[in-house]
Amino acid sequence: MPLILTILSCTSKEQIIPLWPHGQIPNHIETNIQEAHEQTDILRIKNVQEPTLEVFLANDAIATGKAMLIFPGGGYGILAYDWEGTDVAKYLNSHGIAGIVVKYRLPSDKTQTEKEKVPLIDAQRAMRLVRSRAQEWNIDANQIGIIGFSAGGHLASTLGTQFKRKLYEPIDSADNLSARPDYMALIYPVITMGNHTHQGSKRNLLGKDPSKEMVNKYSSQLQVNNDTPATFLVHAIDDEVVPRENSEYFHAILSTTTNSKSLLYLYDEGGHGFGLALQHPQLSSWTKRMLEWMDSLE
Repeated sequence: MPLILTILSCTSKEQIIPLWPHGQIPNHIETNIQEAHEQTDILRIKNVQEPTLEVFLANDAIATGKAMLIFPGGGYGILAYDWEGTDVAKYLNSHGIAGIVVKYRLPSDKTQTEKEKVPLIDAQRAMRLVRSRAQEWNIDANQIGIIGFSAGGHLASTLGTQFKRKLYEPIDSADNLSARPDYMALIYPVITMGNHTHQGSKRNLLGKDPSKEMVNKYSSQLQVNNDTPATFLVHAIDDEVVPRENSEYFHAILSTTTNSKSLLYLYDEGGHGFGLALQHPQLSSWTKRMLEWMDSLE
């Protein structure tokens, strides 16, 4: 990691807060199952029972007022928590942007009711909760975007297209706020649950034999509307895990049916799961391009 990222991450302000008040987590079944962490080259988290926000605020000297909620990927089976989460937050901090990692619940028949709704429930709550703390965290409530990787990109795109969908009863004043992201970045995202989907993500979210109605509801390219936020997409042409068609579908629909700005970058090489791609000079340019695109929205 470049030295400048290390220095600036040390001077950022970090805190972890629960997404829901204790005992008020929607669609939750009490069990003895516990959250598990596995640290190898990547920190993998599974069996999330109590979702949280890990908040990295940029140093006051360079803070822009912008923020991004970060949804790590992992096929809806695990969260690649540092590679596509905290590392991204620290990168954003180095550019004056607050990075807020969402440790969302992963679909489970054992610990949840209507498991397909649970990640979106947590995503809606995350956006509302961050918006409710905007003044406290010196964030512009109208400059809160989202970024998601792989299955986290599917969750981000679902939030971006279904932020109005009522999935839980309000529990406090934060739930009166909008869950709409102001912009979103989707990095090698799962978009469709139909042709060209990632089968593991589909099975984990929707089960082994979902109905056509369910497949369509969670195929984000079919849910685009005029309220869908401006979207930045990145995909590698040689991605054999989540085919590039996922990003192409979403970009094509946005470009032809809404007034939203959409920008798609396709890279010849990169495969899947490259994260910030710091060791790949050409591929790593996606982060700079994203920042330039964010500036263009002002």
